[in-house]
Amino acid sequence: MKQTLFLVCLLGLLNQVGFAQDFDREKLDRYFEALEQNDKFMGSVAVSQNGELIYTKSVGFCDLENNEKPDQDSKYRIGSISKTFTAVLTLLAVEHDRLQLDQTLDDFFTTIPNADRITITNLLNHRSGIHNFTSDPDYLTWLTEAKTEQEMVEIITNAGSDFEPGRRAAYSNSNYVLLSYILEKAFEQSYENILTEYITRPVGLENTFLGGKINPKNNECNSYRFANSWKIEPETDISIPLGAGGIVSTPSDLVKFSDALFAGKILREESLEKMKTIEDNFGRGLYQMPFNGRTGLGHSGVIDGFSSTFIHYTDGGISYAMISNGTSYKNNNISIAVLRAVYGMPFTVPEFKAFDVSPEELDQYVGTYTSSQFPLDITITKEDGVLKGQATGQSAFPLIATDKDKFEFDQAGLVLEFNPSEETMIMKQGGGAFEFKKE
Repeated sequence: MKQTLFLVCLLGLLNQVGFAQDFDREKLDRYFEALEQNDKFMGSVAVSQNGELIYTKSVGFCDLENNEKPDQDSKYRIGSISKTFTAVLTLLAVEHDRLQLDQTLDDFFTTIPNADRITITNLLNHRSGIHNFTSDPDYLTWLTEAKTEQEMVEIITNAGSDFEPGRRAAYSNSNYVLLSYILEKAFEQSYENILTEYITRPVGLENTFLGGKINPKNNECNSYRFANSWKIEPETDISIPLGAGGIVSTPSDLVKFSDALFAGKILREESLEKMKTIEDNFGRGLYQMPFNGRTGLGHSGVIDGFSSTFIHYTDGGISYAMISNGTSYKNNNISIAVLRAVYGMPFTVPEFKAFDVSPEELDQYVGTYTSSQFPLDITITKEDGVLKGQATGQSAFPLIATDKDKFEFDQAGLVLEFNPSEETMIMKQGGGAFEFKKE
């Protein structure tokens, strides 16, 4: 649910290559084993073709403290993929005449700014203008605390509006938290029960539900971040995100959900078309993910140390899902590797080289760096022998040495190159390079 600095969600466009029915599963296994052995990725993936599961893989630890490994049925928080489920439930409510898409927010919450002009559709496609409460720095101070509906509505109300409803689109978790409460009022039952009655039970999703406190005894995975070793992450209290980011699932369940959704087995055709209609990069609980000249539809998610992606491609009838409970590598690269394998394209098993830097040597990089080319300052700190970077108002991220004076944050494809004698730093990401000077 949280939006992490520098995280890139969309897959890169690649050259057109034909689909291969019989892909190299053994090599793909080696790919994930290389990630596991080098502490780059923990989690599970699944791929289906025309509704049949054709590949699964799980690596790392589900519960590191008790040396519990994950399997195909291990359950993970899926973050903002929950929004796809919530969008489906909202359109089902419309089909059952419990809601109308042009219904305005003031029918439910009068204190929200512009409530009389914000429609259900505006909430679904992020055109409400309602400020995203998770983007505020103080969110990190209370994300583990339980919140009531009244408290969350007050938080969202006080955050205000960023633009006039319908003027443009901007991603906001607030939209889908409010939709969760609206669904509970429309169906007169809890979000958890609505999810079970209208999606998980009819579709046969045995390992998908609204989360609570993580229970490793139920094969539910903890989440971790890597900083020289895997460190367990705090748990967001699920009363906060609800249908914006609170669902727990497995990759196998996600591809099953994807197959049912895009086969028209959950929604009527006209409702599904509304979900798939893209305006200013957003559909209703979906967005586009291009790969190899194909345009897939899906969603990604981040909550605590969990990150996730699901995509459906009509070309070849492919559904793909990945959920990680710990990554120090760019998830986009993982998704591309899996899709290249499945579509019969060449891919490379990565090799990772270690570069040792003593804790004393790290001191020369510590400081605050500013740039006329980049709007945020970058503060470099050392914590327990680990170099960390943090942009103004954002969460800190670990930096791994890959060469002399060179550090990377693989998860976001970020490279920092230092020149200690000149007290300068170059930040590279996505083909761009930005020069910084230490204050």
